[in-house]
Amino acid sequence: MDNIILIFVCLFAGIALQRVKAVPANAHIGLNQFVINISLPALALYYIPKIEVSTKLLYPLASGWIGFLLAWLFFGVLGKCLGWPKKLIGCLILTGGLSNTSFVGFPIIEALYGKKGLETAIIVDQPGTFVVIATLGIIVAVAYSNEATGISSLFRKILIFPPFVAFFVGVIMNSCGYDFIDMLQSVFQKLSFTVTPVALVAVGLQLKIQRRNKHWGFLSLGLFYKLILMPAVLFLLYRVILGGQGMEVDVSVMEAAMAPMISAAILASSYKLKPRLAGMMIGVGIPLSFITLALWYYILNTF
Repeated sequence: MDNIILIFVCLFAGIALQRVKAVPANAHIGLNQFVINISLPALALYYIPKIEVSTKLLYPLASGWIGFLLAWLFFGVLGKCLGWPKKLIGCLILTGGLSNTSFVGFPIIEALYGKKGLETAIIVDQPGTFVVIATLGIIVAVAYSNEATGISSLFRKILIFPPFVAFFVGVIMNSCGYDFIDMLQSVFQKLSFTVTPVALVAVGLQLKIQRRNKHWGFLSLGLFYKLILMPAVLFLLYRVILGGQGMEVDVSVMEAAMAPMISAAILASSYKLKPRLAGMMIGVGIPLSFITLALWYYILNTF
């Protein structure tokens, strides 16, 4: 429960700081870079070496990849047909295709499914959602921004993207059965704790919800995909088509139904992919997701 309270406190703190004259108008840029270059790599270096690989985890591991690839197809085709600008399409792919599987997801999953559910949620988050943003996420960010999109330039950006570098190091350590010494693990863990407060303050600094905002239509579509369509596809695929049952399937669907990923909004903002819309996806999506999550929990326990 304290994680949920922290989310709203930090988000409203960022909104309040908009009115503080001593805070620069572009303060969110520095906070975004701190999350990408410090917080997210620390998160990978702490968790990736500890993951235990097992075939029963294929459902949760695949859910983040399926949801993102479907978002890429959905918004890519729709945006091309309707003549949307590339930055708008990129923003919706990132914020609509990636779930907040950890900072919103972890406390909710633990409350509903206990420690066993939390173990499954970590698999959804680390080799799933986190790896997606560190690979496909950066590809989308570069491809839909105004930056160079040549193959060599694209791969170079991926290879020097700090969260991806940290993930790669973590995978090597995991495969070798090695982890950092306790002191370094403690440091990485504490740095990883900064993702939520720093990222949400940055989102709050950019969040401007206006009644006559041109983004409302796109916001509605993005949240419809994120909160309704994505979990519906996974429910049909895992439960109906593949006949899957058990906690792994239920947690995968619930994690897919979480609000948009905070780090995805930060990545979109860093590449100037409609940062105001990205902030609205977080600011509106998080409180709205508590209603839709209750609906999905009911569906999973009824059918």
